[in-house]
Amino acid sequence: MKLVILDRDGVINYDSDEYIKSPDEFIPLPGSLEAIARLNQAGYTVVVATNQSGVARGYFSEQTLAQMHAKLAQLLAQVGGKIDAIYYCPHGPDDNCDCRKPKPGLLQQILQKYDADVADIPVIGDSLRDLQSALAVGAQPILVKTGKGERTLAKLAQEPELLSVPIFADLYEAVDYLLTGAEK
Repeated sequence: MKLVILDRDGVINYDSDEYIKSPDEFIPLPGSLEAIARLNQAGYTVVVATNQSGVARGYFSEQTLAQMHAKLAQLLAQVGGKIDAIYYCPHGPDDNCDCRKPKPGLLQQILQKYDADVADIPVIGDSLRDLQSALAVGAQPILVKTGKGERTLAKLAQEPELLSVPIFADLYEAVDYLLTGAEK
């Protein structure tokens, strides 16, 4: 099985330091939906792993989060794409859970469900915690410069284990890399 794991905010949709709190605020990044559709057409199972501490902070409910994800599914369907599953951590940073990235819990849940060879799985994110969670389970971290990606890029020099991480302008460019690499 070909599996790819995507972060949500800053990779698929615009991010905000004020949180994405409603379906109206959930706005896809240019090319991200088409990139997911291309992954689907190439036979990839696409799964999202996302921290959503806005739930714990009371900024939005799990019902509102489900509405955001329903909007994502609807928009993807319009371009021939789909997300196979969305895993999220609703906890805050002080809740000491195992599922909040950079801890490996979310990715471990995904890997267990899909019984995939972790070494071949790309994890595409825009934050240091996305990359660190990928490394924690032995997956292949990929950084995009959208969302918090530019800020993360500046921190990579302090993380020697992440210096060789592939870096792309956005999800569409990262998918180009995955698909052309898969064809070689």
